Amino acid sequence: MSTEYKRTPGGAILMDGNNLRDETVARLRKEIEAAGSPAVCLATVLVGGDKPSHIYVASKHKKAQEAGMISVGVHLEDDATQEQVEAEVRRLAADPSVHGILVQLPLPKHLDAEPVLALLPPEKDVDGLTERSMGRLLRGLPGHAPCTPLGVMRLLERYEIPTKGKKVVVIGRSTLTGLPQLVLFLRKGGDATTTCTHSHTSPEDLKAYCREADIIVSCVGIARLITADHVKPGATVIDVGVSREEAKIVGDVDFDAVQAVAGAITPMPGGTGPMTIGCLLENTLSAAKMLGAFPTK
Repeated sequence: MSTEYKRTPGGAILMDGNNLRDETVARLRKEIEAAGSPAVCLATVLVGGDKPSHIYVASKHKKAQEAGMISVGVHLEDDATQEQVEAEVRRLAADPSVHGILVQLPLPKHLDAEPVLALLPPEKDVDGLTERSMGRLLRGLPGHAPCTPLGVMRLLERYEIPTKGKKVVVIGRSTLTGLPQLVLFLRKGGDATTTCTHSHTSPEDLKAYCREADIIVSCVGIARLITADHVKPGATVIDVGVSREEAKIVGDVDFDAVQAVAGAITPMPGGTGPMTIGCLLENTLSAAKMLGAFPTK
């Protein structure tokens, strides 16, 4: 690994997701401008007044515009019906000027997300959340990988951390992060020997599996689950989990302790979160290409 990267006080490479997200935005803008600035459109659907969701969506629109894309936002009130939400998604799905659609989750409790997501054509499902997108990922067919697991892979690439032939432990098995993360490590190009652990893995087994790993990706949402005792010296530790403690966000990894042992580590916040947005925009440009709306070589 290169020595010019910023490092933690303990000497681990700091895998900065903010920097890589901004590099991604600049790269996408350059590609769009080089093609004559054709319209590439990301549409979001936001239901209700959840403050974090509004912040996340606003950030996605801001970065889309910085990348030279068009961003369209649909906002429905908290009392929107299932039929109203589905009608908006159906309209965007049928609109040829819209290339990527993101339905901001979670939806209010009275709404069922599954039939809403099922309306997304796989080409426009830039969050990679539908059963058809997951099936394409498993089958190795053209489609969009979920943004957070894809962001993990982009961080590993950017910081020159190989996966081929390495031992990886993924902690968590959600369809949003853990399961697609496993697939990305296992498929050709990743080629890692990958173990899945989760919240029902015994603490002793979890520690034993992690101590053998070259790369640990924790996305289980248990604050400070991973300590220095879980990490073999020089391993890469990627924190995806998010927990809230009073007024701050903490991850699955005890950063202060682990950074003294690891070879590379993501901060929380500022690690995998920004890359979720970067990969959303990467998927949106790919969607425009898949739909024939963007010139390809």
